[in-house]
Amino acid sequence: MTAGDDPRNWAGHVIVCGLDDDGVRVVEQLDAAGARVVVVDESPAPATPRELEALGIPLIKADPRLPETLESAGARRASAIVCIGSDDLLTLATALLAHELHPGIRVVVQVHNASVGRALGAINASVLDVARLASASIIEAALGHGVRQLQLGPNAFAVANAKVRRDGSLRSLYGDLAPLAIMRPDGTTELSPGRDTEVSVGERVVMIGSPAGIEGAGLGQRKRHISVVESRDARRSLVRDVVAGVDRPVRYALTALMGLVLISVAVLRLGYHDGRGHMSILDALYFTVETIGTVGFGDFYFRDQPEWLRIWAIGLMIVGAILATVFFAMLTNMLVTRRLAETLGRRRITGLVDHVIVIGAGSVGVAVVDSLVERGKDVVVIDADDSNRYLGHLRDKKVPVVIADATQPETLSDAGLDRARGVAVLTSDDLANIETGLAIRDMLGERWAKVPVVLRLFEPRLMKTVTTSFGFGFVRSPAALAAPWFVGAAFGLHVIDTFYVADRPMLVARMTVSKDGLAGRAMGDLSAQIRVVALLRADGASDLAPRRDTRFEAGDTAYLVGPYEELLQLLRGDALAT
Repeated sequence: MTAGDDPRNWAGHVIVCGLDDDGVRVVEQLDAAGARVVVVDESPAPATPRELEALGIPLIKADPRLPETLESAGARRASAIVCIGSDDLLTLATALLAHELHPGIRVVVQVHNASVGRALGAINASVLDVARLASASIIEAALGHGVRQLQLGPNAFAVANAKVRRDGSLRSLYGDLAPLAIMRPDGTTELSPGRDTEVSVGERVVMIGSPAGIEGAGLGQRKRHISVVESRDARRSLVRDVVAGVDRPVRYALTALMGLVLISVAVLRLGYHDGRGHMSILDALYFTVETIGTVGFGDFYFRDQPEWLRIWAIGLMIVGAILATVFFAMLTNMLVTRRLAETLGRRRITGLVDHVIVIGAGSVGVAVVDSLVERGKDVVVIDADDSNRYLGHLRDKKVPVVIADATQPETLSDAGLDRARGVAVLTSDDLANIETGLAIRDMLGERWAKVPVVLRLFEPRLMKTVTTSFGFGFVRSPAALAAPWFVGAAFGLHVIDTFYVADRPMLVARMTVSKDGLAGRAMGDLSAQIRVVALLRADGASDLAPRRDTRFEAGDTAYLVGPYEELLQLLRGDALAT
């Protein structure tokens, strides 16, 4: 390593500690935005060093909790340190050490524990959580309504993803709404098209504008209709599931007990006779239950009855007591074992209609579940790990959980796939997610085109292949959605939101125009894929529908949407010019 390559001689660079999936994507985006990056990880994955070497990014294999490690990474003159490992304790220790050694360094951390996050917030660290940042986009895809709410300064905006219902230009169909993308049936996507671009039925458009404008253009969320037949079928399924949920031995014991009761009622009705006549059916039932229950009130006497009837009474006492004991023993065993929880879960699931199935109860899955519950949506969780640390949290939320393999048809049936409105497959294993998604596609059959299935994947090339080859319309990467937040925090930029347009992650950000940056330039001079959706002038005036010939002025606040690689470069370039 030459002196120029030694991070200790660098200035203004970014240190990234942790190289799991999220860390790799953050490193890639920092490099794409033009930042110098050095990575610290004591035990990186085998393929990671080669990836970093291809990017020309140095890797320090050492414990980031040691002062000498941070010094070797050039922490003394670095602009920011990003701690994005999966170990909250390692992240906490590294962030605290960096702040202690160099109070002026910008600290960005990912933590899953809220208490740890609050503690780090006390030292002015930027605390982010990949799962929470990605959950909104996953939920919108799973619910299938395609409308996203944004707050850009004092103004509310909405982003709508909708099908084109008639041919025409974007201007004639949607008025002053700003187009973000057109998605063609052949799989191509055109970002930031002009308002005079022609579209056809069968294509999809993504438009941004005021909520009233979105509603006025007919792009608002439509309520999903649940038919009476569908609800009735769900109730019938509930009854069937209650019966099926009882253990087979318990059903056998209960059947034998009920059979004995019916035979006894018939025998007593026909055979028992006192001075007033034959025993009534009600009296026969009363005496049978009284005898089996070993109560013996003495209401009926068999001293004067035929010998065969007295023998029957003896047999009823013995056999009835045995069957009742066996039945209650089996019932008690079922109640105190874990199978009760599974049975109750299936009963509740069977009664649900229009729910969302979340497969994978990891940090991302639980964040999605929490947000769905907050929105008042019914959720069913499938996870194969019966020791999952989030199960207690899900039970507290009263969310039914099926502990089983989600690739099996029986599991998906138990979760009510035939009545679900959407599915989110969110395990941390790409292969398992693909297998599960294909199993869901097979089970949905003709409903495949109507039920949104969200697939979590990390590898970008694999995401594109799965989308085109297997027909998955909603392939999402939480790491890709969260990376701009970490990059923006490291640069001191104002990231507002991230979301997907087709297979492209998009970024919404705020920028204060600098005198030596974009001031004086027209919006048309920006990249064709970046759109300015709102402009707040330095004098307080607002332009909520700026055109491409509109010019920036120093002190303006601009709200921009575009592919995050290009937008981050633009934001950082303007910030450096300040």
